[in-house]
Amino acid sequence: MSQYIGQELDIFARAVHWKTYYGRRLQQYLEGEVLEVGAGIGAVTPFLVRPDQKRWVCLEPDPALAERIGAELTGASVVERRIGVLAELDSAQMFDAIVYIDVLEHIEDDSGEMQRAAEHLKPGGRICVLAPAHSWLYTPFDKSVGHWRRYGKESLKVVARSAGLELLRLEYLDSAGLLASLGNKLLLQSADPRLKQILFWDRYLIPVSRLLDPLFGYRVGKSVLGVWQKRKELPS
Repeated sequence: MSQYIGQELDIFARAVHWKTYYGRRLQQYLEGEVLEVGAGIGAVTPFLVRPDQKRWVCLEPDPALAERIGAELTGASVVERRIGVLAELDSAQMFDAIVYIDVLEHIEDDSGEMQRAAEHLKPGGRICVLAPAHSWLYTPFDKSVGHWRRYGKESLKVVARSAGLELLRLEYLDSAGLLASLGNKLLLQSADPRLKQILFWDRYLIPVSRLLDPLFGYRVGKSVLGVWQKRKELPS
C-alpha cells in the first residue's frame, strides 16, 4: 500500500450522510465474519457493521491510525483491531466478506491485492469495493493522498476478473458530487479539501444524489461501488 497522509481521514470522518448512503447499499453483503482492509481510524466501520455481525476485523497498516480506532468499536465483542496488510495474514484466516472503502486506489498492485483477497474468502464470500471514479477526474488531491488511480466500471471489472470473481453489483454513486468534483478539477485544482467544502457536499449534495442516482440508473457518479462473489464449491 502506498504511503498516504492521514489528515484527510479526520475531515472525511464528518461525512456522515455519505457513509450512511453507501453503507445501506453494502450491509446486505456483510454478514458473518468480515475483514475491513485499510480501516484507517475506524470512521467507516460503524456505518457497515450489522446488528447480527459475527466478527469484524479492522486491518490497518499505519499503527498511529490503527491506535485511533475507538474503544466504542474495539470494546464491542465482534470488532477487532489488527495492524498490517492483507499479505501478512495467515493463510488460514478466512472471511465471509472483505471490504475496501476508498482503499484499493492506494494499492499499486490492485490486481494482486484482489487475488490475495479472494484467497481469504470462504466459498460464496464477497468482496466489496468503493473507490473514486473516472480517471479524467484525477486531481492534485488524488496525488497528495497517494491515489495511484481512479476507476471506471470497466477498469474495476478487469481487476476483479483477475481474481476469478463473479460480479453481483456495479454502479456509480453521487451524481451531484460528480459536478462538484468536476468544478474542483477545472476551477480550484485544490490538493487540500477544506472542512467547509466537505460539510457542504455531505449535507446538501449527498441528499440530492440519493434522489438523482436512481433516476440516472446509477450510471452517473463520482464514486464506483462494486460487489463480487467467490464461486461456491460444487458438491463432490
